[in-house]
Parts: sequence; C-alpha cells; structure tokens
Amino acid sequence: MTTSSQLAFSLHDGSLDVGGAVLLSGVPSNVTLSSFEFDKSCCDAPPHLLDQATAAAGRGAFFGFTAPDATDRAPCRLGQLLNRKFLSLFRFKTWWSTMRAGERGRDVQPETQWLLLDAPELGPGGCVFVLPLVQGSFRSSIFPTYGAGDEDDGIVLCAESGSPAVTGSDFRRIAYVHAGTDPYVVMREAYLAARVHLGTFKLIEEKALPPIAERFGWCTWDAFYLTVDPVGVWQGVSEFADAGVPARFIVIDDGWQSVNRDDDPAHADARGLVLGGDQMTARLHRFDECERFRRYREGDLLRSPPEVFYDKTLPKTIVRKACEIEGVVKAKKKAGLQGGAIDLSSFDAKLQLLQGELEQLLAKSAHALDNLREAGCGDNGGEVGLKAFLKDMRQKFPGLDDVYVWQALCGAWGGVRPGATSLDTVIEPARLSPGLAGTMDDLAVDRIVEGGIGLVQPHHAGKLYDAMHSYLAGAGITGVKVDVFNNLEYLCADHGGRVELAKAYYAGLSDSIAANFSGTGIIASMQQCNDFFFLGTRQVSMARAGDDFWFDDPNGDPMGVYWLQGVHMVNCSYNSLWMGQFVRPDWDMFQSDHVCAAFHAASRAVSGSPIYVSDSLGGHDFALLKSLVFPDGTLPLCLHHALPTRDCLFKNPLFDQETVLKMWNLNKFGGVIGAFNCQGAGWDPAERRIRGYAHCYKAISGTIQPSDVEWGQREDTAAMANAAEYAVYKHHSGELVLMTRESDPINFALQPSSYEIFTFAPVMLLAGGSKFAPVGVVDMLNCGGTIVDVEGHGDVRVRVKGAGKLVVYSSVRPARSVVDGCEVAFEWGNGGKLEVSVAWKQDKEGVSDVVFCY
Repeated sequence: MTTSSQLAFSLHDGSLDVGGAVLLSGVPSNVTLSSFEFDKSCCDAPPHLLDQATAAAGRGAFFGFTAPDATDRAPCRLGQLLNRKFLSLFRFKTWWSTMRAGERGRDVQPETQWLLLDAPELGPGGCVFVLPLVQGSFRSSIFPTYGAGDEDDGIVLCAESGSPAVTGSDFRRIAYVHAGTDPYVVMREAYLAARVHLGTFKLIEEKALPPIAERFGWCTWDAFYLTVDPVGVWQGVSEFADAGVPARFIVIDDGWQSVNRDDDPAHADARGLVLGGDQMTARLHRFDECERFRRYREGDLLRSPPEVFYDKTLPKTIVRKACEIEGVVKAKKKAGLQGGAIDLSSFDAKLQLLQGELEQLLAKSAHALDNLREAGCGDNGGEVGLKAFLKDMRQKFPGLDDVYVWQALCGAWGGVRPGATSLDTVIEPARLSPGLAGTMDDLAVDRIVEGGIGLVQPHHAGKLYDAMHSYLAGAGITGVKVDVFNNLEYLCADHGGRVELAKAYYAGLSDSIAANFSGTGIIASMQQCNDFFFLGTRQVSMARAGDDFWFDDPNGDPMGVYWLQGVHMVNCSYNSLWMGQFVRPDWDMFQSDHVCAAFHAASRAVSGSPIYVSDSLGGHDFALLKSLVFPDGTLPLCLHHALPTRDCLFKNPLFDQETVLKMWNLNKFGGVIGAFNCQGAGWDPAERRIRGYAHCYKAISGTIQPSDVEWGQREDTAAMANAAEYAVYKHHSGELVLMTRESDPINFALQPSSYEIFTFAPVMLLAGGSKFAPVGVVDMLNCGGTIVDVEGHGDVRVRVKGAGKLVVYSSVRPARSVVDGCEVAFEWGNGGKLEVSVAWKQDKEGVSDVVFCY
C-alpha cells in the first residue's frame, strides 16, 4: 500500500515529482509548490469532512507561481508534459466542456479545467490530479504553450481577473495537485481540499437534492421552442398521463417570459419569436408571464380540455415554417457572399410569402383560448394567468409534483430592459476573454455580443432574483432552470472582475432559491466552467452534465443525427467526474421517438440522473419510456452518478476506433455497467468544432468483468466487491451467466450507436449450500434498481418494485414461489435462471413481496 509520505510532491532542479514519477520537466524558477494547509477554525465544512481533508493533506500541495509584474491576466509556463497519458476537461464553448485524452503538452486544449495524469509509478491505479483554482479575485485554467511550436509540449497555467483594474502578481495558491492510487478517490480528495480551502461552495454530500432528481419529467423545449402556451403544455402532460407514464415534473422552457427587443414598444411582448436564436437579443420588460399565459383564466381547460378543440400538430407546423424561413435566410446570405451582381429579389419575395404564412399560423395558435371563451367559457372571476393555469393543472393532474420554468442568469438572454423595472440596470457590452478565442463558434455568443446584456447592477442582483422568484413561487412554480451562467465573464471588466461579479450574482441567486424554492428548486445549465462550481454551488445541487441534446447536426452533416448522440453521452459521463463532486449530474432531456432514442434511454437508465424527455406532441415511444419509468412516474434510480470505468479514463471513446464507453454505477443489491459505441465524432482543434469522423463510425468490441464496477466508492456497497461469484445479466440477449473475480472477461461487440447493459448481482450462499442472486425486473433497463430488499438464508424473500418478469439466479429449483401471499407459477432453467411474473401494486407503491421456498 502506498503511504502519504511516498506521495509527497517535490519541486527541484526544474522537475515536478511525486513518488518517483516526473510529472513536468523544465519547470521555471518562478513556479512554486507549497504544502497544503487549512485552518479548521475558519472553515464551515462539517467535522467529518474536515477530518477527511486533514487525513489526505499529505497527498496534496498548492501549485502556483509568481508573476514579474502585477497584471490582470498572468499566463505562466509550468513546464513540459511528455510521454504521460492524461485525461482532461476543457471548455469547447463558453458554457460547455468536453473530454480530451492525450500524452503530451501539445494535446492539451485551451481553457482546460483540470488534468488527470496517469502515474503507474505510484502503483496500480496511480494518478495525479492537477486542479486550477480560484485565488482572491482571480480564476485559473490550463493552456498549451503558444508560439513555441508543437515540439515544445509545454503547458501554461493562466490566472485572470477579467478586469484591468484588478491586478496581482502572487498566485502561489492558484492551483492544487493531489496524488493517489484510486482515480475516483484522488479526484474526490482534491475537491474536498478545495472545499475546505476556499469555503465558497459545498460538496454534493452536504446538500439536499430536489425531488425531481428521482422522478420522470417532460421539458417543453423541442415541442414548442419559443411558442409554448398553456394549451400545448396541458396537451403534453395529458398524453403522458393517458399512456401510463405520468410526468411528475415539467420544465416550461424558454418562451414563457415577457421579453422584447430594444426596438419594440417598451411594454409589449416581442412578436413572432419561434426558434432558438430569435430571442437572444430580447430583454425582460416585466417579471411575470407573457401574454399567452396571462390570458389564461381559471377553469378554461378544465371545462374544455385540448382534445375538444386543439390541433396538436400546430406547434410542429409552426416550427417547420420557421425553419423554412431560416433556410431561405441562410441561402440568401450565402448567395450574397458570392459577390457580383446577384439578384436577391427572389429570396425577398419567398421570405415575404413565408413570413405571412408563419404569422397566420401564430395567430391561429394565439386565438385558441379566445375561441374557447367565445364558445361560452368566459371569465368566471377566479385566478388569472400562470397561477390559474397551474392551479387547474394540479387539479387535473394531481401527480404533477413540480413545475419549473426557464430563465437566464441575467433574467433573459439579453438581460433586463433598462427603465422597465425599478432595478438599477445598464446595457453592458459583451467582451469575450482572450482564453475563449480557441472555442467553438456559437450563435448564442454572436447574438449576445451583438446586443449586449441589460445587466442589473451587482448591488441589485438579489432584488432581481427575489422579484422574479417570489412572484413565481406565489403562482405555484416550484423551481427554475437557469441558463447562460457563464456570460458574466463577458461583463465583468467594470465590476471588479469575473470572480467578484459572480460572487454577487451567485449570492443573490442562492438566497432567492433558499427563500422561494425550498433551497433545492434549481437546475443550473450552461454553467460548465470552474468558477461557477467554485463560487456558485453553495445552494445548487443539480446541474447539466453535457451540451444540449441535438436531434441532428445544426451544421448539416446528415450523419450527425447519429454521431452527435455519442458525443452527448461522452460529455455527460466524463463531466460527471468533476461535476459529481458538487452536484447531481443532469444528463438533459432527449426525444423518445428519435432514431437513437433507445441509445439515449440506456444511458439515462444507468446515469443516476433524473430522466426527462422533450417529446413533441404526439411524438412518443411509450414502450421505451416504460423501460425507464415506473407507472407512478418514479425511477429505478442508481445510487451513484455514472462514471467512465478505469480502462476508459485515458482513452478516447469518440474517435480512436477501438474504445467502448463503459460506465459503472451501483444499485442497492448489485452493480451495473453500461457499454456504448460512441465512436464517430469529436473535437477538431484545427477547425475549432465538434465534427464527424466517418471512418470511426463502425463496430467495435470490448470486455467487462466484475472489477469494472467500483464497488468501494460507497460504504454501503463496498462489501459486494468481495463476493465469491456474481450473476451477470445481459439486457439484449436475456442471458444469465456466472462470473468470479478471476473469470475471463466477457467479450462483446457493438454496432455503431448501440449499447449493452450488464447487471451484476453478488451471489448469496443459502442454508444447505444452494446459491441465490437477485437480478431484478428485466422489463426495466436498470433492472437492478427494481430490487427493494432481499432477506433470508433458507427461504428467500425479495421485495421488488415494478411490473413484468422478475429474474433471479438460483442454483437449485425452488419448491415453490409465492407472490403477495399467493403461490404462482415460475420458470427455472438448468443455468439457474429463475423467472416469475409480478404486477404493479398501486396500494403498495408498486412493490411486490416474492418468496422463493426451498
């Protein structure tokens, strides 16, 4: 066993070393290494975390530098990184991060949030974690060396304040390094060290989760985009309820707010907003709902539900018409760029025609409730607007526990309109930091730079959030999905820099969530930058783990409908390595009728994330959803958040043509490995975008074994690592096999965009020498999550949630099986696969008592 003294870092003769491993060479003299120390008396962390941090302190150190002069942006070369495998996470957009594996400094990407270095010299599993931190008013990230040629392989640590008025030269605690022989423990201990050192955030174990973390939901975005209205939301919730897959929460996404553009009348909602991008220069002009929701009157849809009068194909028709307009606009722009005397009048005529058709469709949608009242269901003197709508929704759908709405961190995409409220608001120009020059082109960034942001000044940030959230809470909203977090760094130059501006905004947001939404009612999104996690997660306990779900490639690659899905899974899985220290990773929505829906569903089943979809009206695969969701809208949720297995950590599961993305997770009575062929796309540094790699989109093979499951990452599952045998269930084939820790691995092959799920159940030894292992209700993708309890050494009692076929391993045929007190038939094969049917017990919350008598 490697001791802490053997993992002590040293910096001498231009080398950074630990345990005999040279991590960096050619380290300049201004780079510093200092022991990790913290003052317990000044830290608000719970005592057990302080004790853990103290015990691990000898395996870590502060890593930093001094600059020759005070500056607001201080890049410092750390040395050369040569011939050492690493995993990293870097920002490929302002708000999104993705993984990058490599072996040399030239492989490091700009705006890298952390590095995990492979260090086999330290022993099996040996690794070193390099973590850029926040120090004072500066944040840091890692870059490759610029201007020295690829042969240099140097890496740079850059500290920046974001404001010319905020300068510094002493950055000796701007990063942290930590070593060990378990990569998951190393990362956990490193973030624990950051927790007790900074005192500006809380770890996930210190916070409560929102109820939606364990329930199924629906997000309105892909169904309506910016045209969301009460009738459409009601229709959508009805479809899920009628199919027996009830949405326990909904997210009313962008489109519900009262926003307008600077050239619109000051107090009127902007007209004609349909697609994402249209709204990104619009600003809030009032804090309540837009006119479409304000016009709702209590009882409207209780008296005449949508099926009586509503055309549920209309939202998709509107979206398609808007997409048609967008296509003509792009074609006109492309034609104009060709130069010469080109007649663009045909484009203008086409646009005029299409715009008229779109306006007619929008008018038809807007008049739906008006027409309903004209038919005899007018104002009855009750509640109005969003409050009336939610009151009626909960009466009709009593299982709908939570309703969240979308907002941007600054209110709307364009912030708040100056003069529209009593808050001190100024339109600030958006300036990108130099570090973002290497990121991907982004429509959202372009539009924000175009219009600037109506920034409520930092001293009024708390008032902004309380004004918004207290109104929403009074209307019945239980939480918010907050987008566009990282745009604060565009606006910080005149506000003390990015750290200080973020502190003011995050403090106001946290206080408002605590006051208005039970302390947990928030999903953070577009937030994947280290300063958010270090400064903004005292209250936030759930946040997006990946880029948006894209149902096809916005750049037009016809294969993007497939390869983008693998990119999404890899982003979520690897981001969970660090985000899971702060929050419950949220894998985002998907569409259940997408061509790769089953691929997505399998990843969500093992993710440990809440599961929600963004299905269009009438666009559902309810059979697939029923393999994810119980009839009461709850989930067979894993205990942990899914993470890449050890043999994936320093590999590239996107385009190395050989690596299967394998993710491990834990259930109460077993473990699970999800295997996914995500090959076919990834980051291209030269083009600065994620693109397809067609030659990689092919079948690949892999192996699994019991040690792929990280049993020891939780105290309550650690004992399962010592099982003598495991029953392993293969989802697709339904095959049940036995394995030991010494068994040869199971080989498997996966076609592109396909998956397999392997459920591991430790085998119990019963009285008389027979063996037993509970697998679960195999109708569910995470069948191991259906096992509620197992007890017995002679006869075995299994409590299981769900409906369908319960599979267990039994080395001998039982004498009989009893379900809820009634003897029932069962099937048993010579391989030990024992099957019995169970039904959903509504009065017992879906749980059946099954006894196998021997």
